[in-house]
Amino acid sequence: MTRKNRLRRRGKSHAGRNILLTLLVLLIAGLGAAAFILFEAEKPTVTIKKEVRFLGSHIEIPFIAEDQKSGLASVVFAIEQNGQQKQLFNRTFQRKAWFGAAGPHGLAETVEVDVRKTGVKDGKATLVITARDFSLNGMFKGNETILRLPVTVDTRPPRVAIDHAQQYMRPGGSGIVTYTLSEPAVKHGVEIDKLFFPGYPLNGKNLFVAYIALPWDSGKPEKTQVIAIDEAGNTGKAGFSITLRKVPEKKDRINVSEGFLKRKIPEFEEHYPELTGSLLEKYLFINNEIRRRNAQTIKKICRKPSPERFWHDRFIRMPGAGKAGFADQRTYYYKGKVIDHQTHLGMDIASTARVAIKAANSGKVVFADYLGIYGNAIILDHGQGIFSLYAHLSRIDTTLDTMVAKNDVIARSGATGMAGGDHLHFSMLINGIFVTPKEWWDQHWIDVNIKNVIGK
Repeated sequence: MTRKNRLRRRGKSHAGRNILLTLLVLLIAGLGAAAFILFEAEKPTVTIKKEVRFLGSHIEIPFIAEDQKSGLASVVFAIEQNGQQKQLFNRTFQRKAWFGAAGPHGLAETVEVDVRKTGVKDGKATLVITARDFSLNGMFKGNETILRLPVTVDTRPPRVAIDHAQQYMRPGGSGIVTYTLSEPAVKHGVEIDKLFFPGYPLNGKNLFVAYIALPWDSGKPEKTQVIAIDEAGNTGKAGFSITLRKVPEKKDRINVSEGFLKRKIPEFEEHYPELTGSLLEKYLFINNEIRRRNAQTIKKICRKPSPERFWHDRFIRMPGAGKAGFADQRTYYYKGKVIDHQTHLGMDIASTARVAIKAANSGKVVFADYLGIYGNAIILDHGQGIFSLYAHLSRIDTTLDTMVAKNDVIARSGATGMAGGDHLHFSMLINGIFVTPKEWWDQHWIDVNIKNVIGK
């Protein structure tokens, strides 16, 4: 009996030791797993999304910082010069967990830098980007990634000197501004209120020309200036003034008949299957919403003009009678009632049916397709922000990206789109702004306002 008790006690003792050993192993394993998580050694990554060579009064630096283990604890941007650092940006996160993601796995932001506020002097410096995670590695400080980018601090804006600025303009009119810059600029041109007209090189290393325009409904501009932004983000400015000349308002009445609707609506239904409702409802949708879409398409096409000038001397006018003018204020009637108001942004010229349409000047075909209210249309890029548009064509005789010379046949007139009869709708645009073609048809206007100025 005594022997049995001893064996029983010995068995219990072995079982206890086994339990303790198991618990100890589990504890060590848990501590090891916790240490593996808490003391992970993977460093964060930092990617700068643009080349940064200069820092100045205003520059934006987009970046992405990532840490897929413990998460980001902080991201700091600093400028270092002569052994001293000045902080530019600091994003710090509070710990959210211990055994999971303590901070965000990723951070994508754009740092806006103005080194003038730091007191750093112009000259060589170093942009220091530091990213730290929530690991307890590195004496509990976390894993750290440091990027050091050599930069030049430049807080001096480019000097802008205006050589010539268009003094008199009408709503819907055009002109030029010529200017010189003291240093290269990443962006430069003319600002007229909220409109921007880029500049292009002109007969010299630091001499530039910008073609400008006023919308047909423009009032007197409040802000007219040439701006130049260098690589460091510094902006130089020089102002000028424009004297606005009034243009008499022109009104036109358009009678929309039932026969016109029955002829035209099927054409638009082929291209815009979303049309619904009565013939009149479809017409109003076309005259407003489709017109708006067409305007957006034209503006998008005009955003990327060729920097090379293709045109020379005046733009030719197609022979024929003028049927409608630029900026005519149209009131639309249906069965004697007013149904709509729109502005005609071109010149309508009628000759014989399906007459040959010629390029008004040399340029590149940047659009040759169906364009809603304009029907079959062609847009030519004449370089440096100048475009011409040919609409209501019965046939297109050119192709996209083709270079055409002045007087080359590019199409035949017609009545496609929102046209009641065979004619050419011709428009001129400056950086997407519709302007009156009359100026560009006039060699005297070209000579006085452009050719003689550039010649000087």
